[in-house]
Amino acid sequence: MTQTHRNTGRRRRLIGAAATAALLVALLPGTASGQESEPDPRIGLGAGWLDAQSAISDLDLLAHRDKPAGFVNPANPGDFGYVASDLAFGGSHAFQGNYNGFNVYDISQPANPTLVSSVVCPGGQGDLSVYGNLLFMSVEETRGRLDCGTDASAGTRFQGVRVFDVSDVTNPVQVAAVQTCRGSHTHTVVTDPDDSANVYVYVSGTAGVRPATTMAGCNNTPASGADPARWRIDVIKVPVAAPEQAAVVNNPRLFADPQTGAIDGLQNNPPTTSHPSGSPWGPSPVTDACHDITAYPALGLAAGACEGNGILIDISDPANPVRIDEVSDPNFAYWHSATISNDGKKVVFTDEWGGGTGPRCRDTDQPQWGANAIFDIVDRKLKFASYYKLPVPQTLQENCVAHNGSLIPVPGRDILVQAWYQGGISLMDFTDSAHPREIAYFDRGPISPTTSVLGGFWSAYWYNGEIYGSEIARGFDVLGLRPSEHLTAAEIAAAREVQMPQFNAQSQTKVDWAPSFAVARARFDQLARTCTTTIDKRHNGPLTVSGVTCLSGATVNGPVTVRPGASLLAFDSSISGPVSASNAAAVHLYESTVRGPVSITGTRGSTAIVKSEIHGPAVLTGNSTGTVEPIIADSTVRGPLACTGNAPAPINLDAANRVSGPTSGQCASLG
Repeated sequence: MTQTHRNTGRRRRLIGAAATAALLVALLPGTASGQESEPDPRIGLGAGWLDAQSAISDLDLLAHRDKPAGFVNPANPGDFGYVASDLAFGGSHAFQGNYNGFNVYDISQPANPTLVSSVVCPGGQGDLSVYGNLLFMSVEETRGRLDCGTDASAGTRFQGVRVFDVSDVTNPVQVAAVQTCRGSHTHTVVTDPDDSANVYVYVSGTAGVRPATTMAGCNNTPASGADPARWRIDVIKVPVAAPEQAAVVNNPRLFADPQTGAIDGLQNNPPTTSHPSGSPWGPSPVTDACHDITAYPALGLAAGACEGNGILIDISDPANPVRIDEVSDPNFAYWHSATISNDGKKVVFTDEWGGGTGPRCRDTDQPQWGANAIFDIVDRKLKFASYYKLPVPQTLQENCVAHNGSLIPVPGRDILVQAWYQGGISLMDFTDSAHPREIAYFDRGPISPTTSVLGGFWSAYWYNGEIYGSEIARGFDVLGLRPSEHLTAAEIAAAREVQMPQFNAQSQTKVDWAPSFAVARARFDQLARTCTTTIDKRHNGPLTVSGVTCLSGATVNGPVTVRPGASLLAFDSSISGPVSASNAAAVHLYESTVRGPVSITGTRGSTAIVKSEIHGPAVLTGNSTGTVEPIIADSTVRGPLACTGNAPAPINLDAANRVSGPTSGQCASLG
């Protein structure tokens, strides 16, 4: 579904009790009938370089650090020579790229990041990735020197990928520099599950082809000519133990026509003479390179945002990637970046209409221009699902368009935190790929109230519990999630339990959530958003559960029977009678009392009995819940506890239960 971005009242909201009260919530439409939607607080923010007004929703700004000296021009905060660019993370450090080099921050205390070191190394664009003790840096401008020198008129030219040893983050040392014909606008670190001795770097070069006088073998011949330097990517192989031996080992022709063999087999001309807005195309959606490639080695898959096309790539052999599908879109000016969902079933492509320097979030811009395009991946093919555009207009003084983001690892949901340049940071829930929606944001006013000055968030990424933003003109930001109607405390806690040794947005790692109270409660909270019936008072007589029935502070005087395919969610409730469920979708009892036996058989979704009291036997039989273990934890069972034939077997999250009778079968050790 195409979302509009001018009337924020049309955004759906989750209405419910406060997360701290842990009450059930329900999904309801935005504003009540006859009510006026409140103006979005992002509209009309006061301008300023380091003192602009800001607006924030369901986030906390934990810290801000101005750009350090040597990485900013105070007379012109938007100076392209000092743009703060992309981020990478390793251990307790954040590495922030800059067109003039990079900076390293200690983020062991996220609310108090400290600058550890700065490396002056001009050359733009300065995108970074981390692998172990190696830091990779993209260089595409002709001012780049092999030795990182600052005098562009002297020294050996360098355009490509630098490799630094950052085992001592206070003193990074360049150990290799691999030249490429079009430099490196971006790059992607790709691991091989079968080869830990080497790591690969896919280079996306979009600059003009270098003359052969600066690098032998480079040429700008047409596609029909001899080995042109366009219509390809470069693959660098880096021996981890000897990074100084890094070298290009392949130049895959990912855009070739499989029938004719023509290397320029994708979009060679814009789909129309002008952009759908009526303005000239900018940039032009003509595919002779990839702007960005996001790899997901665990799935053997990558998604390429390649100027005029979005492509899927088989990377099961990292040195020899192969295109497996491609799409185009008449609304897209420049396929810019990609993010794959954790389960590998969706991909979000961004469109950098205007090249990132223009205002493309005006109230006259249609929501499908300069937006995200969300595709489902079905049988390794891309199937369009919807667009998502920042749902609030920005001024003519603010460069704004879709840019870089990453997944927030909330179990059971697909959430992207994303930078929109001077549109700020927006969190998009695309769990339902056809109906994406915004669930949180942070924004500052324009840098200048009268003129366009380059600025805003280049990237916004989640790393080990917080959101980190690289602000082009202003510096480095840290934000934290706040529990809200859209995201509960348990969901946030479950996301924070995911800890990674390193993170590069273009090198996705599969996330598996270890069983925990937070993960279990997050699933409960998510099911609670789907309640079809909610009981929060007294119910006299038997209760037959159909749909998704939610008990919140309820008293049920009678037995509860859960029909096949139905779900029962009980929180802080009392049931005077037995609970029986056969072939249910889900059964969750949290902090509740059942004055009778509990029998749960054949559940296909999830089952949890947590901090509850059962006056009678508890029996779990033949529940088949996939990768989600049934949970019986920190509960009191005044009778026997028996479990048989459950796949997987029930667990207690290391919180023993108090059982009056015998424990048997799969639950023998849960007492």
